[in-house]
Amino acid sequence: MSRHATHTRAMLYMLIAVALFALMDAGLKLLAPHYPPLQVAMLRGASALPLVLAWTLLSVGTRALLRVHWRLHLLRGVLGVAMMFGFVYGLRTLPLSTAYAITFVAPLLVTAMAVPFLGEKVGLRRWTAIAIGLVGVLVVLRPTGAGMLTLGGLAILLAAICYAASAITVRMLAQRDSTQAMVFWLMVIIALGSGVLSAHEWVAIRAQDAWVIAGIGITGTLAQIALTEAFRRGEASLIAPLEYTALVWGVLLDVTLWGVLPDSVTWLGAAIIVASGLYLLRREKTHAVAVPP
Repeated sequence: MSRHATHTRAMLYMLIAVALFALMDAGLKLLAPHYPPLQVAMLRGASALPLVLAWTLLSVGTRALLRVHWRLHLLRGVLGVAMMFGFVYGLRTLPLSTAYAITFVAPLLVTAMAVPFLGEKVGLRRWTAIAIGLVGVLVVLRPTGAGMLTLGGLAILLAAICYAASAITVRMLAQRDSTQAMVFWLMVIIALGSGVLSAHEWVAIRAQDAWVIAGIGITGTLAQIALTEAFRRGEASLIAPLEYTALVWGVLLDVTLWGVLPDSVTWLGAAIIVASGLYLLRREKTHAVAVPP
């Protein structure tokens, strides 16, 4: 297969992954008004476990699940529980598109966290891009007397911070553990941890929500497989910007399911965040070419 065809397939896998994750997030938003955030997090992890386990056994076998870096997996699981709690809590009050606009700051935070935790060097231009991206988040949150600096918005920002920290642990784990093991143990810890923490406020699951829970498990698992294939086949700098297509899906789902649209200020903030993220990706690609391996 030619290099062009390989990159095209990688981009296609990434677009599919983003669309499937958006459908999963829409399912989380449908559940959010009816259940505590941690219970929704538990349902997300538990619904995906059977499919993730099947994927793991068929692709790498059981040995890959046992020979892992347990401490980092536990840390990533704790971050995953906090991330799911913040994201689901925020979805109770915010449109999906607004939540996505805030979470787009995560790649910028990953770059910033890579300095103290991974020892990577970040130049002045990339720090400037990070700062501009954070300004975009402030635009979306509107921290003024008449703004929308709400607990929901802050919860989504917390989720983005936890996601970025989790991505740092992935970079560490990827040196020795398989993707399947990382996904499997993340789902296990999210399901168990969130289940224990939500036990005191457990709400009986409504029969009409069964299809939503099943859909979350299916779309989340298929999205993870597509994402894995995308990064396996293509360069990260080529396919990572496609994650911003989530905003398109967020808007479409908001209009279709909830009849809402992001306002002009949200669009402005999202544009600032996306522009800074794309510039950062371009700078990292240029830096990777300039520095020999």
